[in-house]
Amino acid sequence: MMKSLLLSLSLIAPMALADFVVITHPSGPDAMEKDQVRDLYIGRSKQLPGGQTADPIDLSGGNPLREEFHTTVTGRSQAQLNAFWSKQVFTGKGQPPRSLDSTTAVKAAVASTPGAIGYIEPGEVDGSVKVVFTP
Repeated sequence: MMKSLLLSLSLIAPMALADFVVITHPSGPDAMEKDQVRDLYIGRSKQLPGGQTADPIDLSGGNPLREEFHTTVTGRSQAQLNAFWSKQVFTGKGQPPRSLDSTTAVKAAVASTPGAIGYIEPGEVDGSVKVVFTP
């Protein structure tokens, strides 16, 4: 009985994760590839396609959407991401993207900042931002 309950819960849990879309300021590129988004979020690139300086915005740690985004796009768990950025900061090679507490705050920041890039739930998209990547 307990095994079947655990199995059922393990099958449901992945479906409970929210989908996300990557957004930019309306003046940003029309589309981006997964590797371009990844490179911005791990500091390999500092520019959006087209040459505009990028301002990546992350959600705060512990947010389930952040977990899904990084697992899907950067291929790193929260622990791996924390270790990566600790090393980057310690060696002077980079700083992590700024983080905000909610998707509402991310959308507002992206909408008001040329060069900004972030991720939110698909249902939050409106004319103030441009979707450039959907996993």
